Amino acid sequence: MKFYSLFLERLGQYHRKERCGNTGKLARFCLYSILATIILSFFLYFPYLLSPLPRCDFKQQYAPVVGHQEYGIANCDLFKGHWVPDDRGSRYTNSSCATIPESNNCFKQGRKDNDFLKWRWKPNECDLPRFDAKVFLDMIRGDKMAFIGDSVARNQMESLLCLLALEEVPKDVYKDPEDRLRIWQFPEYDFTLMTLWSRFLVVGDHKVINGSLEFENLHLDKIDESWMTNLPTLDYAIIAVEHWFFRPIYLYEGEKIVGCVYCQDSSITNVGVKGAIQMTFRAAFNYINDCNECRGIVTVVRTYSPSHFEYGGWNTGGSCNRTSPIGEGEIGLGGEEWELRRIQVEEIQTARKEGNRKGKSFVTMDVTKAMMMRPDGHPGEFWGNK
Repeated sequence: MKFYSLFLERLGQYHRKERCGNTGKLARFCLYSILATIILSFFLYFPYLLSPLPRCDFKQQYAPVVGHQEYGIANCDLFKGHWVPDDRGSRYTNSSCATIPESNNCFKQGRKDNDFLKWRWKPNECDLPRFDAKVFLDMIRGDKMAFIGDSVARNQMESLLCLLALEEVPKDVYKDPEDRLRIWQFPEYDFTLMTLWSRFLVVGDHKVINGSLEFENLHLDKIDESWMTNLPTLDYAIIAVEHWFFRPIYLYEGEKIVGCVYCQDSSITNVGVKGAIQMTFRAAFNYINDCNECRGIVTVVRTYSPSHFEYGGWNTGGSCNRTSPIGEGEIGLGGEEWELRRIQVEEIQTARKEGNRKGKSFVTMDVTKAMMMRPDGHPGEFWGNK
């Protein structure tokens, strides 16, 4: 379904009062995270396409943006497109954004080329305006948004933070001892931006034998408290989790083992990475839908984004040496990455049907193809962990 069609469909769910109506809820760093946030920024630049404003508020505030003929995004699939050169470069740089972590600053870590900054995403059926921090902050005034997941989720938050800092300097209000929970506030807009670290979304405990990791136990009936306890306070939950599933895993429901990944036990069903992700996402989405205190929340799932290492993994001699995007014909849409994306899309479609009945919104941010075409944006060796 086109996002604008979703907007029109959902528009009638809101009531008016006085002249207009109650405002409903709007709906590894370096360039790798910037690229992910390029996608995220235009996706969230038009949050009314996901969970709309009342009709009159929409017309008064944002119709000039949506209706602008030169963009033509009303019936455009934002996720089908290609990368085109853009000499204007990124809206922020490693030197202009004060909040980029030192370890994630690719240029300070030795990267020399910068052409990877000079591309923009071009949907096939439309053009996109550049991200406008003021418009965005006006839209989500008074709301709270959290990025839930692994390091990619954290890096997307960091990149969005840099974009929004162009309008207002954020206030760093909280960091836990392990730097897994971070909270930033934009006082002028009463907007809160958070990152909530979670490797698997559900509870996971790892078994270490002789100093090395042997396997992970995932408990599908226990949601990770790192994000569960914060969920009722959120207006937007942006979920990005996948890469920790590529390891030996045993999946439990209660005391019963229901599957495994990379295990050698013939008595246990090997569900593979795809099965583990499917079961975990289903458990997380069921929890969100069953959360009585979470009415009105918008859950956005960022689909699988590849690691881009070639000729080996990040710790087995692999490298990320490309300096320009690759074409759509050079990526394979029949491999594991595309299968993982398919599973995520299916699970969120299932969750959306239930969510519609319970006042919850579920949306897919389908960036897999766009990210597959940008191996040049990965930091590779130019990050803090050598």
